[in-house]
Amino acid sequence: MSRRDARSGGVPPVVLITGASSGIGEAVAAALAAEGGWRLLLSGRDPERLAAVADRTGGHALPADMADAGDRDRLARQALDHAGHVDAVVASAGTGWYGPFTRMPAEAVDRLLTVNLVAVIHMVRLLLPQMVARRTGRVVLIGSIAGSVGVPNEAVYAAGKGALLSFAESLRQELVGTRVRVSVISPGAVDTPFFATRGAPYHRTRPRPVPADRVAVAVRQALVSGRSDVFVPGWLAVPVRLHGVAPGIFRYLAGRAEPAVR
Repeated sequence: MSRRDARSGGVPPVVLITGASSGIGEAVAAALAAEGGWRLLLSGRDPERLAAVADRTGGHALPADMADAGDRDRLARQALDHAGHVDAVVASAGTGWYGPFTRMPAEAVDRLLTVNLVAVIHMVRLLLPQMVARRTGRVVLIGSIAGSVGVPNEAVYAAGKGALLSFAESLRQELVGTRVRVSVISPGAVDTPFFATRGAPYHRTRPRPVPADRVAVAVRQALVSGRSDVFVPGWLAVPVRLHGVAPGIFRYLAGRAEPAVR
C-alpha cells in the first residue's frame, strides 16, 4: 500500500493506531504526521495524553481501553463512522509484567493476555472484513523478539507475542489474493515507558534500547511495502534463526546473557 495506491479520489489512507497516547504508538503517529498524506485515527487509554498527541499530529482522538470488550467494539464503530473505512490498523497497545511465573497473580495473567493478544485479535476481527471487501489494507502488529525466542521472567508476555506470530501467519494464508497484507514488527528493547510499567526497569547496558521512532520507521515501511516480518534492530533476526536451527545452542548462549526484550 503506497499512499497514492490507497487513495480513492485523492483521499489519504486511513490508519487506526492503538496505544497512540505513548511509546511506539505515539512515535508512529508522529512519523506518519511528519511525512504527511495519512489520515490518522488515534486510540489510547489516557484521554488527556491522547488529546495532546492528536493536537500535535492532526489526528482524531478515539479514547478506548483495549482491555474492555465494549470499548473495543465502540472504537471500531467510531473509526468506521468517522472515516467511512479503515485502510490500515497498527496494533501497538500493550502491557507487561516482570517476575517468576510462579509468582504471577492470576489477574496479571488475564490482563496481559487480554491487552496483548485477545484485544488485538478482536480489533483485527472487527476491521478486517471491510478491508477484504475493498481488496486493500494493512494489518501491522507490534510483536517482540520475546515472541520468537522466549525470555525468562516474562513467560506470559512472550506467550502472547508468540501467539501473535501464529495469528499473523495464519491470516496471511487466508488472505492470499485479497491485497490485504499482515506485518509483524518485532523489536528488542525500546526506550519507552513500557519497562517502568511492567514492574522492572531495563538494567542491561548492551544492547542499548532503540528509540521508539526507529520502530516507527519500520512500521511506516511495513504500511507501504506489506513486508511480513521485521526485526528492530535488524540483527535480532540472527538469534531468531539460531533458535530455529539450533535451539540447544541458543539456550546455552541465552543462559550466559539475558536477551533484550521490548
